[in-house]
Amino acid sequence: MIELFLFVGLPYISIVVAILGCWIRFRYARHTVSSLSSQFLEDKQLKWGSAPWHIGIILILLGHVVAGFFPKVWSSILMAPYAVWLIEMLGLALSILAIVGLTVLIVRRLTSSRVQAVTSTMDLIVLALLMAQIVVGFLSAIFFSNGAAWSTGTVTPYFWSLIKLQPDMSYVTGFPALFKIHIVGAWLLVLLLPFTRLIHVLTVPLEYLWRLPQIVRWNTSRRLAGNQSHELRVSARRDFIKGAAGLTFAGGLLAMGVGEKLLNFFKGPSSDDEEGSEILVKKLRRLQKTVEERELELERKRNAMILVSNYSDLDEKKGKYFIDYAMTPGLIFKGSDGYPILISAKCTHLGCTVGSEIDDQGRILCPCHVSYFNVKTGMPNEGAPAKAPLPHLGWAIVDTSGKILAQQGVKGEVQVTGDPAALTTGRVYITRPPEVHV
Repeated sequence: MIELFLFVGLPYISIVVAILGCWIRFRYARHTVSSLSSQFLEDKQLKWGSAPWHIGIILILLGHVVAGFFPKVWSSILMAPYAVWLIEMLGLALSILAIVGLTVLIVRRLTSSRVQAVTSTMDLIVLALLMAQIVVGFLSAIFFSNGAAWSTGTVTPYFWSLIKLQPDMSYVTGFPALFKIHIVGAWLLVLLLPFTRLIHVLTVPLEYLWRLPQIVRWNTSRRLAGNQSHELRVSARRDFIKGAAGLTFAGGLLAMGVGEKLLNFFKGPSSDDEEGSEILVKKLRRLQKTVEERELELERKRNAMILVSNYSDLDEKKGKYFIDYAMTPGLIFKGSDGYPILISAKCTHLGCTVGSEIDDQGRILCPCHVSYFNVKTGMPNEGAPAKAPLPHLGWAIVDTSGKILAQQGVKGEVQVTGDPAALTTGRVYITRPPEVHV
């Protein structure tokens, strides 16, 4: 019941209240829709806090928006080599930048008597909630990696299920506590939007980037003398903002694949023969991959047993991948009793391939959605997104003459039909289950 409220009720309440509250505030109290700048009260700390905070949080939010609203674009970006690693490192760096900037702003608001005079209780609540949200997001990225990759299969479908008025909280209810806190914190910020300074994010003065400088003239001689230098500083600052925005936009385009096009441009046009050869090579690789898949399917149709590994190559901590009779990935380990353990490597949540290394608790990890599976039982850990266990697969150990020395069915019973001492010289095969038809 609590999760139903947090992941379905709270989002709809937050969205409705935010829309109605913002409309009422824009309609009847438009003069309050402002960040209520305190720069004239204190400038030094604001300079060192505002810039890091805004740079960090804006770029982080931009990544969330692209992943949420354009999942196909985001997935295509992640397909580039090392993209996930680079994005996660950039996200951590931006989180640190945002935390440092927000810390300076909080200290400024608590220590400056002038700024305290215009600080409300709601301002402090928003600052605390923002800091908690950034810290929780940072810790989530530290303890649960590859979030940039698996979020498109969990958080994004959950978000769109709310938008389509078909809420499905099953995507997120199995998350670790840190992720749940992060999601709930986001909805709380949306809920507070109309009642706090946060509403100024809806009034970003983009026109300032191209608006001509405004000249303010004072009647005193001292102000008149400083007008010219002030105008130059304002103009230089605006030019810097324009240049930074242009560089950021260009960097984004390069990261999305424009770099290759620019490289080809400077290299000069290639001949038609070269382009045709590249296309043929790509087609040939696709055909070769298709042929390999068909050969594997044919092998599984014709044979009741498929070679997986030599018994001597098995390891108790590091598994070996293979393709089972259902044409899905599997893993083979050496059990503590000396017999092989063959288990499906396809996560029962959304079908990701689980990792091949066993941790100290005898578990393997699905990196997509943070599910741990016990190798001996196949069961997922409590609270994992995956609810069903990984199935075990039948196997047989065969000697060089083709005689079966030992075998195990999918139900776990082991039958030793040969010399146990000869097991170490045998080879391990996966056996076809009766219900599988390739």
